Amino acid sequence: MTRIALVTGGSRGIGAAISKELKSKGYSVAATYAGNDEKAKAFTEETGIKTYKWNVGDYAASKEGIAQVEADLGPIDTVVANAGITRDAPFHRMTPEQWQEVIDTNLTGVFNTVHPIWPGMRERKFGRVIVISSINGQKGQFGQVNYAATKAGDLGIVKSLAQEGARAGITANAICPGYIATEMVMAIDESIRDKIIAGIPAGRLGEPEEIARCVAFLAGEDSGFINGSTISANGAQFFV
Repeated sequence: MTRIALVTGGSRGIGAAISKELKSKGYSVAATYAGNDEKAKAFTEETGIKTYKWNVGDYAASKEGIAQVEADLGPIDTVVANAGITRDAPFHRMTPEQWQEVIDTNLTGVFNTVHPIWPGMRERKFGRVIVISSINGQKGQFGQVNYAATKAGDLGIVKSLAQEGARAGITANAICPGYIATEMVMAIDESIRDKIIAGIPAGRLGEPEEIARCVAFLAGEDSGFINGSTISANGAQFFV
């Protein structure tokens, strides 16, 4: 039986690696994106993975998009809430708009993504919910009060969903990546990047594929007793 997976923010960075890894494991994958039509088209042409455009911060758009995915591919039983943005600023300079944008995408976006899928998972007695949080949701970060708050909140969502879904065969787990060699991180000035790497005991950035393999493990049939957990994938940079 082919499992259907939805990966939000699934056409770039860590999300793209997750989408490709799940496809390689036999999943039928749908990847969402927010705005870059050109990159999404190129991703589909490269991988054969269908992309769908909607704003995860909008409940109605999410519900409509999810309905379209299920019409095209079938009932979603694996959801990876990966979509996220940053609007960094020191707290005294952070605007209400910067706060709200990040809350809408990174926190409310998880609700908007999982909520329409949850009833079907409960009815079918199977589901995998995997939320991509962050090391900065565990330890905080200068200039990221908004981002850290959402990523910490995502861990609360996972722990609560795990308790609600366990008897229905649903698991909910989180992954907290450290610094990963995505396009965004690699665009940072090399001298700053070197300082970041100096703070990672492993002596290197993580690779998107390493996070994707964590997702594939949590999504698998054999991980059913792992529920409400957080995998910290950060090269020993931070321990909880």
